[in-house]
Amino acid sequence: MSKEQYLKIINKELQKVNKKIDVKIIRGEEYFREAREHKLLLRKARQFQGQSFFSKIFGGLFSSNLSFR
Repeated sequence: MSKEQYLKIINKELQKVNKKIDVKIIRGEEYFREAREHKLLLRKARQFQGQSFFSKIFGGLFSSNLSFR
């Protein structure tokens, strides 16, 4: 399975979970399990893409061409 196919599958699963969460919010129901599933799917996608939390935050800070005078 290629990287693109894997990410496409994860994105489809995320869309399904998001729809479930939306329905539960509208009905006023709890969506704890779906939120956990959503979090795990996002983690899988980020790990596969090689993006960590800290690289998102600090990556732009250290790679920018700022000149301090």
